[in-house]
Amino acid sequence: MDYLPLFADLKQRPVLVVGGGEVAARKIDLLLRAGAEVRVVAQTLSAEVEHLRQQSAIHWLAQSFMPEQLDDVFLVIAATDNAQLNARVYQEANQRRLLANVVDDQPMCSFIFPSIVDRSPIVVAISSSGQAPVLARLLREKLEALLPASLGKMATIAGSWRERVKQRFTTISARRRFWERAFDGRFSLLSAAGQWHEAEKVLQQEIAAEADTTHQGMVTLVGAGPGDPGLLTLRGLQVMQQADVVLYDYLVSEEVLDLVRRDAEKICVGKRAGNHSVMQEETNRLLVTLAQQGKKVVRLKGGDPFIFGRGGEELQAVAAAGIAFQVVPGITAAAGATAYAGIPLTHRDHAQSVMFITGQIRPDGEGLQWSELAKGRQTLAIYMGAMKAADISHQLIAHGRAADTPVAVIGRGTRVDQQVLIGTLNNLEQLAQQAPSPALLVIGEVVALHHQLAWFGHHPETLGAQRPTVVNLA
Repeated sequence: MDYLPLFADLKQRPVLVVGGGEVAARKIDLLLRAGAEVRVVAQTLSAEVEHLRQQSAIHWLAQSFMPEQLDDVFLVIAATDNAQLNARVYQEANQRRLLANVVDDQPMCSFIFPSIVDRSPIVVAISSSGQAPVLARLLREKLEALLPASLGKMATIAGSWRERVKQRFTTISARRRFWERAFDGRFSLLSAAGQWHEAEKVLQQEIAAEADTTHQGMVTLVGAGPGDPGLLTLRGLQVMQQADVVLYDYLVSEEVLDLVRRDAEKICVGKRAGNHSVMQEETNRLLVTLAQQGKKVVRLKGGDPFIFGRGGEELQAVAAAGIAFQVVPGITAAAGATAYAGIPLTHRDHAQSVMFITGQIRPDGEGLQWSELAKGRQTLAIYMGAMKAADISHQLIAHGRAADTPVAVIGRGTRVDQQVLIGTLNNLEQLAQQAPSPALLVIGEVVALHHQLAWFGHHPETLGAQRPTVVNLA
């Protein structure tokens, strides 16, 4: 171990920064966040550092460095573009047994700045001992993705309850088990959802409860996005990594499923047209039963769970059972697939509105308002409409939409084998028959922009105007 990791208390302690440029500004920002009294020696100050001086956040000590400026400081940082001056600062600090850091000059550092993940009061520091700073930054980025923003607030709440926990649990092992349950249970989940009052109520209940009390779990509804795992939200990934059991649909890609915690139980509750493998009522029952067993349940749905995903119905069942829940939105197929196909849903020259429609209409529901849907200068994004493409095309043309209106059928949108089939409204049925599932129908003038804006993967030249253009982006 080349460096001993330490966390220094700099509150109201003087720290000298030699240099007033952009690099110095970054170090000054960290020092101020730690509560240090920052003194600056520099010929000139950058606009950012000057702004801090005008706010009296720092003290501009002098324009030139003098050794006596080190006499009563705690740390010193040299951040100038003058190598000789930086070396002199380090040597003078070393003689006084002061910790010093010369920025980007590891041999002249008796302490170094790590890459920091700040979830105060939780702070994670990563260092490569100056050997591979870019690698340290990459590791920090991975940790940033894994550690929820709520972590700091959760730690603060836990700190305010420490004394009460000590009074309730007299042994260290009992207190440890209590906090392990809290940080791995509903307290953690409610904190992540921003339900701070409810989270504290859970702590209060668990302090009063017997150690063997069975604790109710929680359901989290997560939108998995349209397929590309890179489109999964950061919050969705965090929740999936904490799940005890995951109920997922067929629309969730294998790449997204691979991101679920390895030891979590996975249950497929998907449905396919004409082959309902799991009834909706059974899915609702599973969500309730598993949560009542004290498990952290993730309901993983393709796209966004509140857009043609029956997420609302499922949460109604969960809420009726008195089970806590939260929702993590996802990128819906209409937004993700069209973006990857180079088709903007709105464009001021072509479409002033967009309508999301499902091709699966409830038998007891009202029919679609075809006269409204057939109006021009709007985009129709139709989910689950491939099987009814002929009827959709017929109705739109019959109600006034031009037969040569551009259309696209996007199969397996955002995935590596995505296919975009381009044509016109009068051959929508042909396109839908060729498209792989799941497929999204897009109708409107904006589809014509595909040939200019397609960017995902390779696509051949446009074929004849009257013939469906098959663009394979695999």
